[in-house]
Amino acid sequence: MTRAAAETDVPPGPTVTLDGEPLAFVPGQTLAAALVASGRVAWRTTRGGQRPRGVFCGIGTCYDCLVSVDGRRGQRACLVRARAGMAVATGEGDDE
Repeated sequence: MTRAAAETDVPPGPTVTLDGEPLAFVPGQTLAAALVASGRVAWRTTRGGQRPRGVFCGIGTCYDCLVSVDGRRGQRACLVRARAGMAVATGEGDDE
């Protein structure tokens, strides 16, 4: 008999820290791909109207997928490759 993974279990493989929690990724994956693979399709809201945003174009043309990476705001998650140990923060009103 196997047990289901508890929410406190750290996923196997490399992880980034997303809003203080571990997020597993596959080497070579972008942050947006890792977020979508984990089931998150929106990770910030717009300043005006608090509308949810996530990955839209996937090629760096739009600014819907913004996150903060290691303290640098306004990073496009679809362009940033995940690296073990990086600190990623989602947020509201990060329209830059």
